[in-house]
Amino acid sequence: MKTMQKVLVIGSKGMLGQELVQIFSEDKNFKVISWDRDEVDITNKKELQEKITELKPKLILNAVAYNAVDKCEEDEKEFELAKKVNGLAPGYLAEIAKKIGAIFVHYSTDYVFGKEMPKIPEPKGCTGSCGSCGLHENFEPEIGFDEEASPAPVNKYGESKLLGEQEVQKNGEKYYIVRLSKLFGKPAQSKDAKKSFFDVMLEVGKKNNPPAGGVKAVDEETSCFTYAPDLAQKTKEIIEAEKEFGIYHIVNSDACTWFEAVEELYAQAGLDTKIEPVSGDEFPRPAKRPYFSVLLNTKLNPLRSYKEALQEYLKSEKLIK
Repeated sequence: MKTMQKVLVIGSKGMLGQELVQIFSEDKNFKVISWDRDEVDITNKKELQEKITELKPKLILNAVAYNAVDKCEEDEKEFELAKKVNGLAPGYLAEIAKKIGAIFVHYSTDYVFGKEMPKIPEPKGCTGSCGSCGLHENFEPEIGFDEEASPAPVNKYGESKLLGEQEVQKNGEKYYIVRLSKLFGKPAQSKDAKKSFFDVMLEVGKKNNPPAGGVKAVDEETSCFTYAPDLAQKTKEIIEAEKEFGIYHIVNSDACTWFEAVEELYAQAGLDTKIEPVSGDEFPRPAKRPYFSVLLNTKLNPLRSYKEALQEYLKSEKLIK
């Protein structure tokens, strides 16, 4: 008989955390303990060590994140908080996990990239001396950052998340660093949690439906979306398959700009709201955003399109029929 594994989910009331709790709780081989900010302060190393050592989980999932991108760019105190939550705390957890022999999963972001564009791959066999070999004929390169790409963040939030990756690598042993991008899903239980992009744009679209006017959406900043239930499921698959420890990219397929995502959202929701594509300069923001931060998954079976996941989300939340 299989021994029940004790799983600790930290950040259990967040958008991702609640899905992790659900997916592991549905499996009788796992016993889930869920902690949120009322149960533990992840920036307090001593408190973390005492509580986790007493609990002795076999698996620790860290779904806590500071994600006020603009606030930490313009306020030094907020940036210090971001570095504690996103940077130092994951290192504490990785070190504790190592001491008790637990597997540690930490979630990072596409925002660890952005300062540089990814390299454009050449077809296999290309020598770089163009002739009439025909290798480039019908060749469509997959452009993006794979798991081995060198991070270079373009804002302070990205710096804080990269610090977290570095601290996990420095202090951990059996760990998975999972990078995701533009998370969406069922609203978090936590009162202070941000709404997802799709929830915000659906509200805006309904308010500005004809004849009220239209909405503007940035037709830049190409990246991917990640559906929280799909990410939670794939996390469980990685654990159960005993995948090699290291960095993984988990995003839904079909990279797009914000404008393209809003087009898809309104089409699925049956809204006739006019959408105007604009540049990022139309919405001045303290923190610079990556112009291109598509994550390539080269280690796992690909996730479904974000369009399919979005339809499932909208139907499950009864936002469309």
